[in-house]
Amino acid sequence: MFNGIIYNQGIVTKILKRPKGLNIFVKSNFKLNNKDIGLSVACDGVCLTLISYKKKIMEFYLSNETIIRSKFKYLKNNDVLNLELPLKYGTKISGHICQGHVDTVGKVLSIKIIDKSYLFDFEITRNERKHLIEKASICVNGISLTISKVSKKGFQIWVIPHTFNETNLSSLKKNSLVNIEIDILSKYVRNYFNEKK
Repeated sequence: MFNGIIYNQGIVTKILKRPKGLNIFVKSNFKLNNKDIGLSVACDGVCLTLISYKKKIMEFYLSNETIIRSKFKYLKNNDVLNLELPLKYGTKISGHICQGHVDTVGKVLSIKIIDKSYLFDFEITRNERKHLIEKASICVNGISLTISKVSKKGFQIWVIPHTFNETNLSSLKKNSLVNIEIDILSKYVRNYFNEKK
């Protein structure tokens, strides 16, 4: 479980393709050791299990299910990923509850600079749009953000300079792809009432 507050980033250094998955290697400044093998790490919002760690390089295995549901099917060497370690008991939750279970891939439609903030317009699949609620939380590349407006094709978010500069949102441009996790509460509530009908 994560809260979508990003303090660290990592760089993809190597990608190994397997018949039914990928192994990826990510260099970061995390202070880990071999006792942390098996740890969950959110990589651009995707919960991955650490399978090896050596000289600041983390190795993860991605199954086909993870690849299909995320933008990692397009992953390249030198890509920068937002990283977050799992919450610890007593940790302050500044964002919202994020599971690291990505629902879909979103596409950037536009980025506008207004005053000192950035207005992002994202498109997502029609099937996932039904879960969007104005002012609800949403996780974009592992970042806890707030939906400012639900649009015909997806949603809009406002990003303050600090978040923009400290995450890989700063590298996005029109048509860039992002991992999207819909707020778990909105999904569960909708599912509950659908079952009641």
